[in-house]
Amino acid sequence: MRRSLSGGLLLAAIFAFSARESAAQETGTPMFKAPYRAFTKNEFGASFSDPGEGVSFALEGSYSYGRGNNDFGIRAGIADPDGAGDTRILLGGDFRTRVITYSESFPLDGALTVGAGLNVGDGDDLIYLPVGLSVGRRFELEGSKTTFTPYAHPVIVPVLGASGGSDVGFALGLGVDLRFSQSWAARVSGAVGDLEGVGIGLTYIQ
Repeated sequence: MRRSLSGGLLLAAIFAFSARESAAQETGTPMFKAPYRAFTKNEFGASFSDPGEGVSFALEGSYSYGRGNNDFGIRAGIADPDGAGDTRILLGGDFRTRVITYSESFPLDGALTVGAGLNVGDGDDLIYLPVGLSVGRRFELEGSKTTFTPYAHPVIVPVLGASGGSDVGFALGLGVDLRFSQSWAARVSGAVGDLEGVGIGLTYIQ
């Protein structure tokens, strides 16, 4: 049943590919998620991203806590618009839970992700409510503790404007998580489709 639900979400995300406008994840930045976390208990992180047209860059800090197959995260930061616009404030939270475990019949792991966040400042304030399915697989480098996880993360993103407008967009996140020591991991991700942008993050993990 879990695979059936996850497959349905993925098909829905692909169907939404032609949506007019989109933003990745809960704060409107192109930082996506692998199907499982790099940490055991918790992590503290920071990320720098180029969200694409209209924004010069975004800086965010994050904290995540994990238990069992689930983890919860919060993030906050700023985005610098192109031109003379004021700095925008970014606030968001997310939840991830494993719903697919790889097998001989399906060689990838998968996780359901949901989030909610605010992007506020000069211009219309926006609320993002992303729902997605991340699929990928973790690999270990022989003779070391280094692991890397390539993944794809399609996300459906309802966007609500404070002025009353609304939209439903689609973003396809592609990324790699790299754990290169017992305490540190790095993330690189980008978006294709309606959203363009790239981001990189560094996290301290426990």
